[in-house]
Amino acid sequence: MKTVLMVAEKPSLAQSIAKILSRGNMSSRKGLNGACSVHEYTGSFIGQSAHFKMTSVCGHVMTLDFIGKYNSWDKVDPAELFSKAPTEKKEANPKLTMVKFLQVEGRGCDCIVLWLDCDKEGENICFEVLDAVLPVMNKPRSTERTIYRAKFSSITDTDICNAMNHLGEPNRNEALSVDARQELDLRIGCAFTRFQTKYFQGKYGNLDSSLISFGPCQTPTLGFCVERHDKIQSFKPETYWVLQAKVNPDKESSLTLDWDRVRVFDREIAQMFLNITKMAKEAKVESVSKKEKVKQRPLALNTVEMLRVASAALGMGPQHAMQIAERLYTQGYISYPRTETTHYPENFDLKGCLRQQANNPYWAETVKALLSEGINRPRKGHDAGDHPPITPMRAATEAELGGDGWRLYEYITRHFIATVSTDCKYLQTTISFSIGPERFTCIGKVVTSPGFTEIMPWHSIPLEESLPHCEKGDLFPVGEIKLLEKQTSPPDYLTEAELITLMEKHGIGTDASIPVHINNICQRNYVTVESGRRLKPTNLGIVLVHGYYKIDAELVLPTIRSAVEKQLNLIALGKANYHQVLEHTLDIFKRKFHYFVDSIAGMDELMEVSFSPLAATGKPLSRCGKCHRFMKYIQAKPSRLHCSHCDDTYSLPQNGTIKLYKELRCPLDDFELVLWSSGSRGKSYPLCPYCYNHPPFRDMKKGMGCNECTHPTCQHSLSMLGIGQCVECENGVLVLDSTSGPKWKMACNKCNVIVHFFENAHKVRVSPETCDLCDAALVDVDFNKAKSPLPGDETQHSGCIFCDPVFQDLVELKHAAMRHPMHRGGQGKRQGRGRGKGRRPGGRLNPKKPKDKMAALAAYFV
Repeated sequence: MKTVLMVAEKPSLAQSIAKILSRGNMSSRKGLNGACSVHEYTGSFIGQSAHFKMTSVCGHVMTLDFIGKYNSWDKVDPAELFSKAPTEKKEANPKLTMVKFLQVEGRGCDCIVLWLDCDKEGENICFEVLDAVLPVMNKPRSTERTIYRAKFSSITDTDICNAMNHLGEPNRNEALSVDARQELDLRIGCAFTRFQTKYFQGKYGNLDSSLISFGPCQTPTLGFCVERHDKIQSFKPETYWVLQAKVNPDKESSLTLDWDRVRVFDREIAQMFLNITKMAKEAKVESVSKKEKVKQRPLALNTVEMLRVASAALGMGPQHAMQIAERLYTQGYISYPRTETTHYPENFDLKGCLRQQANNPYWAETVKALLSEGINRPRKGHDAGDHPPITPMRAATEAELGGDGWRLYEYITRHFIATVSTDCKYLQTTISFSIGPERFTCIGKVVTSPGFTEIMPWHSIPLEESLPHCEKGDLFPVGEIKLLEKQTSPPDYLTEAELITLMEKHGIGTDASIPVHINNICQRNYVTVESGRRLKPTNLGIVLVHGYYKIDAELVLPTIRSAVEKQLNLIALGKANYHQVLEHTLDIFKRKFHYFVDSIAGMDELMEVSFSPLAATGKPLSRCGKCHRFMKYIQAKPSRLHCSHCDDTYSLPQNGTIKLYKELRCPLDDFELVLWSSGSRGKSYPLCPYCYNHPPFRDMKKGMGCNECTHPTCQHSLSMLGIGQCVECENGVLVLDSTSGPKWKMACNKCNVIVHFFENAHKVRVSPETCDLCDAALVDVDFNKAKSPLPGDETQHSGCIFCDPVFQDLVELKHAAMRHPMHRGGQGKRQGRGRGKGRRPGGRLNPKKPKDKMAALAAYFV
């Protein structure tokens, strides 16, 4: 019996597909990575009985990155990233050990069926899965086919069974187009981002963004927002005048007429027209026309239109709307939500989808009427050759989906019902009047057949006052004629819906990536989302775009990226060579990068006007070890210390608070220590600003605080405050937080484990002695007599927090997945656990000895 491995894109999809194909007769188990499950059942595969193993990945298995030193911002010139820097595929999420999991499940399998999402990204993941699985699968006979691709658009029994009966092959060209996009975005984005981030953050203190990023799609997206901002700023309002007339068809009613000239911009001319018309006491009917008009039903729904409506009408950001749509898809409520198509194929079961909605109280009547009278064929839209339009696949209730899920589902369903409804028809009556020599018009609409507007009432023709019955030559008394003074108004800031339209029009991003680019410019603090989901550029966003325009407008205009997207599409269609497109595009951007670096002074001039230099930013906090003057703490992202005398900047840990640490100094460089804290419930540790940026010992890396410093005698170092190996991660050491009293705690210097102990103790010290059982450092605890929890009213005790029974009830673990082996209860033989690396030089596992102290000091000051 053959064994067939089947892989979907998400765990929930794997479960749904397995349930359909096995008709619910399957066994399930957790995979070795804990995130993915494996569903097994027996069935037939291409006419033979087979054992099926259905599992999944969690999105991309691999991600592209630079190797080794090229990931360091300090060691590499960003210009090298365009060609010299080699790249490699790494696991996208190493914690999931996805490659190992796939290999364990794939070992011994004869065939593989790929159930990844049917878009370009899905094709790319197909080949990532194949690269992991093929080496461990059984070798096929010479002509035997082992790789199959399932093509489906929704998680319904019909679609899934149909896909299983018509298996194809994965598309290598589409996968290559994704590889090309990934490499271009990585190399171009990283080169520009690294250069401008280092350049501007080294000069200005209040940019309030930890990363000044550039992206081939992200930057033109920001460009659209700034372009609208510039139009608003440069707008000069003009005054204009409008003539408004009212006629009285009878004593009780009046009719407001629109002036055929619409408006004039000269006050005197407007006054002249007013004087002429005021002389006439009656309005004469010049013509009456009646015309039947049609308001067309909408085209079938694609991704871009869904995102537009979600933002404009439902108040959901594109990223949020896409996440909800994906959830509805994986649960089987709607078809695949990433599609550019607005045309239903001829064989699509429209009636079947409509029948699903026949019992929903909100639209049951409309649906039943359509089914009995016969549905209208949807309008012919654009067929992009990917997926059918977004369609509701099964009925749902508000209680099932809740909140935003229901609101999006309701819109998708109403839109679908509207596409198979009739057009809205109405009768438009236009009456033309003359008052003196001037012409005025009045228009009235009467709905004759509401059609699709019954299900989409927000599109309905507004109710208007009915026009009087009249004929050519009739006269009506003029009620009043007045001159209205108005002003032209500036455009408003772009809404997300308008931005999505612009991005689609100019070919920036794909239906899948548009939400990501909009989200990025918000995250980077380039724009803020105002009421009505309008995008207002920040000072930083405006200066960046103006700077790009000043140096090289093509960096921000949509033209170049649009051309690149077309080239990527040609790769996907097999009409362009992957390597040639990559080489050609990188060569263009490499030249642009060199020109940008040479001309950066142009952007810098704009920055100087808008932002403060480092020396003028921040508040004095701690003393520099070189000049002994106060350094300024700059709180704006990324937080850092700057010494204006030495003109040096020292980066600090982010996402926490920084304060002076008791005016204590580092014994190596004489810099005053600062204390970083993530809050009363989180971690805190002291650090030396110099050592944090320039590691003093071989076994230390940049970005390490005193809790990881291997200085043999400093009272704040790991050597003096380290207690024992972390109970959760492999390399971490639990270090006493000497600032935490009276709510004492120790925290792992690598992960988020915190151990609370000895609450209300007067003093807690780490002893030079170690535990005989587990090699952890002993702890000396001193309590006040009134608050001592120690037996026999003792106030002092020395022991191991893991092994000493006196301490066991006084230690509480937080954020840990497991308790320490010493705390598992029972008085039997205790199994010790070593402290691991980095405890202190006297421990069982010695760390590398630090360099000679004088040599280290000399290195600082040379």
